[in-house]
Amino acid sequence: MSIYMEQIEQLVVLQKVDSEMITLERILEDAPKQLRSLQEKQAYLKQQQDVIQEKVDVLMEQKSRLEGEIENDTQKVKKSKNKLMMVENTKEYHAMMREMDTMEKMNRSREEERANLLADLSDLEGRKEALQGDINSLEETITAQQSTLDQELAEKRARIEILEKEKRKASEAVPAPILTRYNFIRDRIPNPVIVPVSEAVCQGCHVVIPPQAFIDLQKGEQILSCPNCLRIIFWERHFSGND
Repeated sequence: MSIYMEQIEQLVVLQKVDSEMITLERILEDAPKQLRSLQEKQAYLKQQQDVIQEKVDVLMEQKSRLEGEIENDTQKVKKSKNKLMMVENTKEYHAMMREMDTMEKMNRSREEERANLLADLSDLEGRKEALQGDINSLEETITAQQSTLDQELAEKRARIEILEKEKRKASEAVPAPILTRYNFIRDRIPNPVIVPVSEAVCQGCHVVIPPQAFIDLQKGEQILSCPNCLRIIFWERHFSGND
């Protein structure tokens, strides 16, 4: 096998390793984002639950105040009714009746307000309970995903370590100038960096290679680049088994 063929083969191997490493590194970067998204959603739900609890606390204070006022006026009405039997004149009697009537009307208004409060409290408690169900469900999902994620990321990191060794081995077989050229292209052009030429067409940019460049490529004597996309190219018939 010629030196040219060996270099191209090592570049193809290097590219396969790089492609897999890029995919794995993207997974390592993106996978935790999904978990963070769930955690942020759970934190938001807890925040909403806290907001609801604050409303519940306010309504409970109002309810307690109302019930205290209702109880207080109810006791006053009872005392007034007891005193009513001892009233000696009509004027005082009517005054006490008006006072009791006012307190009873106030209590009816308070009872209506309390009923509305209880309805609001029931609604808020239902919403809080529903949120708690969502929070619990998310907690289970997060716990399960965290366990799976930890295992998956550990496997990916272990695979990357193996790939790094393969990359070093492949890189050692490529002359420094060509390796520098490969890395330069890889940093500036999306994968793939090295592509076959089929029927005089670059499979990276799908543009026809100039006739003389194609003739030089077929000779298989030197590493060439596509004049259009600058990717490293090789004639597919030299490597019928490679992509």
